[in-house]
Amino acid sequence: MPKPIICQVALPIPLRRSFDYQLPAHLAPEQLTSLVGRRVCVPFGGKKQMIGVICSTTQDSDFDLKKIKSVITLIDTQPLLSTPLWDLLQWASVYYQHPFGDVLQQALPSALRKGKEATFKAQEYWEITSTDADIIETKRAKKQYQALLLLQKKSQSAAQLKVQGISRSTLNALQLKNLITRIEKQPEFDLNWSKNLQESEDKPNLTAEQAIAITAVNQQNTQFNCFLLEGITGSGKTEVYLNILTPILKMGKQVLIIVPEIGLTPQIVQRFQARFNLPIYLKHSALNARQQLDTWCHAKQGSAAIIIGTRSAIFSDIKNLGLIILDEEHDASFKQQEGFRYHARDFAIKRAHMQNIPIVLGSATPALETLHNALQGKFHHLHLTQRAGSAKPPVSSLINLAGLPLQSGLSPQLIELMGQHLQKDNQVILFLNRRGFSPVLMCHECGWLVKCTRCDAFYTYHKKANYLHCHHCASTLPIPKQCHDCGSTQLIANGVGTEQLEQTLQTLFPSYPVIRIDRDNTRKKESFDQYLTDIHQGKYKILLGTQMLAKGHHFPNVTLVALIDVDGALFCNDFRASERLAQLFTQVSGRAGRAEKKGQVVLQTHHPEHALLQELINSGYTQFSRNALCERKLAQLPPYQYQALLRAECENATLAENFLNLCRQILMQVCNEHNITDKMLLLGPIPASMERRAGRYRFQLLVQSAYRALITQTLQRAIEAFTKLPESRKVRWSIDVDPIDFM
Repeated sequence: MPKPIICQVALPIPLRRSFDYQLPAHLAPEQLTSLVGRRVCVPFGGKKQMIGVICSTTQDSDFDLKKIKSVITLIDTQPLLSTPLWDLLQWASVYYQHPFGDVLQQALPSALRKGKEATFKAQEYWEITSTDADIIETKRAKKQYQALLLLQKKSQSAAQLKVQGISRSTLNALQLKNLITRIEKQPEFDLNWSKNLQESEDKPNLTAEQAIAITAVNQQNTQFNCFLLEGITGSGKTEVYLNILTPILKMGKQVLIIVPEIGLTPQIVQRFQARFNLPIYLKHSALNARQQLDTWCHAKQGSAAIIIGTRSAIFSDIKNLGLIILDEEHDASFKQQEGFRYHARDFAIKRAHMQNIPIVLGSATPALETLHNALQGKFHHLHLTQRAGSAKPPVSSLINLAGLPLQSGLSPQLIELMGQHLQKDNQVILFLNRRGFSPVLMCHECGWLVKCTRCDAFYTYHKKANYLHCHHCASTLPIPKQCHDCGSTQLIANGVGTEQLEQTLQTLFPSYPVIRIDRDNTRKKESFDQYLTDIHQGKYKILLGTQMLAKGHHFPNVTLVALIDVDGALFCNDFRASERLAQLFTQVSGRAGRAEKKGQVVLQTHHPEHALLQELINSGYTQFSRNALCERKLAQLPPYQYQALLRAECENATLAENFLNLCRQILMQVCNEHNITDKMLLLGPIPASMERRAGRYRFQLLVQSAYRALITQTLQRAIEAFTKLPESRKVRWSIDVDPIDFM
């Protein structure tokens, strides 16, 4: 009797191993080929069933063959993922120190994770079953006769027939007479879309810098090259993208475009649809399961010319990928902060390298890691230093808030400036990265603050919804009637949030409509898109928002941009705080004066003499970034060193800290065994910046080295020992390679 085939199945669970299952004996020989990469339904943990992916096969096992469970269903007839994507995911599992089963799930739409077929939704078609004599007999019923003549040529969908005037009732009548029959089949899509490629002739004239950048990319677009397109805000980076796409699309190759926010996708889609008569599909979390699966199928079979999406779109299985564009490459949202902690930018560069295709990283404020690679010559560095058209860079200035009477954070000078710009029928943007009415509710008598019981943070007061909300653990609390310490009923809001500022603006400028754009105000589907449409139509004159307003939007009538309060970022314990503030200031400033109108940017601060603010106002991001790189080099921080962060959290602080102490001992032992102690730096364990969050105490252990490969190898050698520690089952722990947040 032949030995059964044993499949090692990767399951979507946080265990760093695969599981052995037998294939059913009744499967035909043709079903047993190309097993790796196919989904299976398997029993797991008693009566539970899970969907996994076969990652290897063998006829031997470390377990008793009689005790190995059998696969319930072999779902796919062919491997689900292409070889290039499979290899990329295996690399990611090793580099980011994450279980392969969980990594695989990132590349599958939610419908495929649940075992659905990897196909489009079957469409309803009608085909004729009648003879010529039957058709002649229906001449009196004109619509039925018309339908039969149409179906005599070829089967058609109900939607196609409806366009030609054939109703559902007509089809039902013919079906009752057994003259037509209803069938379901897969829809057909044009795979040769490149032959019909047409570009809109309504294109702006290119600047000299744009032309140089386009030529540089197009001359090297048949192999791997990484280009950093560093262009100031309003310099026309999107126009460069559109031009470098053309030769790629003409070759019949597909393009993947990744943007940081879902809110940025509609305007980008509009630009690309206006330029190309090609199939463009979206990939982001706001789509339902069916839409996400359809996009996945279009990308895989090649019927999608352009795929535009957010961070997770980098996992799309694309049949003939020819180019990757990653817009606003500096944005922190490209880093996944939970579960599989990958960085979409780095993942995209690795994918382009493995598939030997070009990649373009665009930003007005490149991340220091990216800029360092460009200055070192690892990336091609392209520059756009002038705004497109007749637009001029805005004029920047500081307002010293010291001693000034403020109205919800607004200085008298800023209020006066707003009035001047609004009277000229222009729009104004106010940026405040703090939602809610007030960040703190305080007792006016004794100073007691309403603190979250589960976090080292205060509740944010939301006046409109009339509750307190912790933005870290999402817990809510009714508004207390009195102080818990002294019993006073004099509870006051302390500090300013977007909700309070909106209320004040409506009082100060009653003649000018105000729109507030933050996470609280854009929860409804399509609401953000509608707000953007209303802004472009001029329905709102004062635009108030958080970072959602700072990125990538083109508002031609905005002439004044004001940052209400940035002092908190000036004295932060995160070494990346200055970089983020500089990027934020530059991006927000870029919303002003993007058309013919002159722009102005105002920054309110209590510390106008601060070196960072002076550098940004007088020299801009370019000079700041070069100086910041020098500081990073002296301090031996990224990008001159590489880091990995071990995190542990538990309701018991001692357990979390002890686990990381044991991990440190294991890492030190590995370093000693391989004589690399002098090349590795271990810091901690120490409490996280916010030690307690959602009821758990959090500690961190930092691993740092000038050699990226050493960190990967050291963690690989140590991770199995981590998992065998009894304490590892008592705490929640993770590894974050290339961390960007130490919160």
